[in-house]
Amino acid sequence: MAALARWCLRRRLVVIVLWLAALAGVATAAAATGSAYSNNYDVPGTESARATALLAKTNPAEAGDSDTIVWHARHGTVRAADVEERMTATLDRVERLPGVASVSGPYGTQSAERISQDGRTAYAVVSFDKPASSLDKSQVQRVVDTARAAADDNLDVALGGAGIGLTEPRAGGHLSEIIGISAAAVVLFLAFGSLATTLLPIATAVVGVGTAYAGIGLLGHVMTVADFAPMLGLLIGLGVGIDYALFIVTRHRRGLRQGLPVAEAAQRAVATSGRAVVFAGATVCIALLGMLVLRLSFLNGVAVAASLTVVLTVAASVTLLPALLGVIGMRALNRRERRRLAERGPQPEVATGLAARWSAFVERHPKLLGGIAAVLMLTLAAPTLSLHLGSNDQGNNPVGSTTRQAYDMIAEGFGPGVNGPLTLAADIKSAGDQLAFTHLADTLRHTEGVASVSGTQEEGTTGTGVLTVVPETAPQSQATSDLVTHLREDVLPQAEQGTSLKVYVGGLTAGYDDFASVLIGKLPMFVGVVIALGCVLLLLAFRSIGIPLKAALMNVVAVASSFGVVVAIFQWGWGSGLLGLGAPGPIEPFLPVIMVSVLFGLSMDYQVFLVSRMYEEWRQTRDNRVAVRVGLAETSRVINSAAVIMIAVFSAFVLSGDRIIAMFGIGLAAAVALDAFILRTLLVPALMHMLGGANWWLPGWLDRRLPRISIEPPEDAVAGPVELPVECPAPPRAALPAGPTGRREPAQDRAGAAPLP
Repeated sequence: MAALARWCLRRRLVVIVLWLAALAGVATAAAATGSAYSNNYDVPGTESARATALLAKTNPAEAGDSDTIVWHARHGTVRAADVEERMTATLDRVERLPGVASVSGPYGTQSAERISQDGRTAYAVVSFDKPASSLDKSQVQRVVDTARAAADDNLDVALGGAGIGLTEPRAGGHLSEIIGISAAAVVLFLAFGSLATTLLPIATAVVGVGTAYAGIGLLGHVMTVADFAPMLGLLIGLGVGIDYALFIVTRHRRGLRQGLPVAEAAQRAVATSGRAVVFAGATVCIALLGMLVLRLSFLNGVAVAASLTVVLTVAASVTLLPALLGVIGMRALNRRERRRLAERGPQPEVATGLAARWSAFVERHPKLLGGIAAVLMLTLAAPTLSLHLGSNDQGNNPVGSTTRQAYDMIAEGFGPGVNGPLTLAADIKSAGDQLAFTHLADTLRHTEGVASVSGTQEEGTTGTGVLTVVPETAPQSQATSDLVTHLREDVLPQAEQGTSLKVYVGGLTAGYDDFASVLIGKLPMFVGVVIALGCVLLLLAFRSIGIPLKAALMNVVAVASSFGVVVAIFQWGWGSGLLGLGAPGPIEPFLPVIMVSVLFGLSMDYQVFLVSRMYEEWRQTRDNRVAVRVGLAETSRVINSAAVIMIAVFSAFVLSGDRIIAMFGIGLAAAVALDAFILRTLLVPALMHMLGGANWWLPGWLDRRLPRISIEPPEDAVAGPVELPVECPAPPRAALPAGPTGRREPAQDRAGAAPLP
């Protein structure tokens, strides 16, 4: 690391140009190739996937995405001659558009149920030739434009469905990123008091994250990448990128205040805090890539995309940042610090103020404070017990969007279940199967929770039968999920009994339920792998059994508490209206897996930065009380500053207009706040005080067999020859006593020029 820092300092202009060239090149390539994101939640082998496959085999049009065109007459009815004529012509034009397989309207004896009882609302079904995840956005946009052109002063027209949702831009533009970065800048300026130093972490993070953001667009052409992956990478990258740079800059500034030349201070910062940054980034990547063990293509792309962002932000922190530190020189210190250094020379730094007093307070009352922290965390985790995973339907979309308007019109005119019907696909092999299928339709019409049933069957006594079951409740309702379970476990087995008939339940809610079921089934294995890998890393770094075990426990507590906050806001609706997050609804099925990955990584970051300083003090004093007190006092301020930055960045993404990203933003912000201010500065040190020397216990036989690694070696261990560029100044020398005139000699006010290597 020291050699890398020296190279970047000597060739800082080359490093800066290379990074800017990489950013421009990748961004240009991404703009030229376009995006190819795909939200394909299908899991092979599930019942909903079998239903889709059966439909695709016998009737490809049924297997494509089916969306709706809804119109509502403000005066009169949709059966009025002018309305019928206008909409029939519009539907004919839509059906001729590329990408559209068929359009089925409400005018005719076969589709009269698509007109509401009051006659003022009607809808048509638009079947595309591909699933929503594979649709061409431009083709879908032509459908939207053609249909909405039929609207007039009396007729409202809107479109809904997964495919139509592709055309709706993310609300808020880049406002969330701007607000997050601005808030981070304020925190950095308050911490450093120097504009130049404030801009360095932000510039480093923006360059690294910007390159990764464009790279994720290219990644979508070679593997399945969800459309929210770039925003998720941006959210994670800005948070960790600014924090990583903050840790290195803080160590660099401490070196300058100790009287080191600029280049040597930067070299030592990278060789010490930079090593911790690389280690922390590696833990985040390991946690993210742990999603690969789930073997789901949808999550594989998210894992690789987020890991790419972390890798590039770490790389920028240990290469671009030292180059920028060499450019600004002594301006890394504010004017007051430079003046104090010139007048008094280097002064020993002693932890004082609130951090030192808090550390001593925790040492005196570890049991009381630890108990309070544990009760608080467990209370916040309680809502997690009612976690409901499922699909958030378009009733949660912004009120002005066409999908939300279509959803509301259909729910008001026909009932909420029409927005997410269930599709039952049956494999009919004999006349007995055909008779059973007919009886099944009658049974479903009298099943509790079913609003209506309609269906088709291929000619003859064999083939594929399709039933469309409209629930009485909305797609995202728990009652709809319960209906899916009831059909699969009770109604369908009874209908299939004594025949070779096989019926599969598909549709939006069924697909999400299957996806959630698969994830929940694999979640224990995934969490176990992530915890085990994290514990191994901490075991190697701190050579202790207790430290990794406490870290694993704290990570689980942090994850559970942050899930509790997410459930309370998004599922229970506590404050969701005030935050503009739409109506309460279930939690996206993939959210727990991705949040576990990210939160374990971020929690490990704070664990590393806190315990590494304690471990350093323990090796010197072998006094646990001193090690914990000094480590907490000296690191809590920078950890809290880093946490405030992350909280500001993550919270700003609530303004993104994307419900999924808002879930991640609030969940991660809550986790970081709880981790930094409750766990790492209260519960962890309290437990370490109570455990005493047992914190650092390691069996002798294991100690002899483990390889030795050092996260953050002592500064004297990385000191070495420093090669300074000609223009890189050394720090001001300590001031000599003033002369008779009361002024120092001019030479004492100038930075001495460093000799050439």
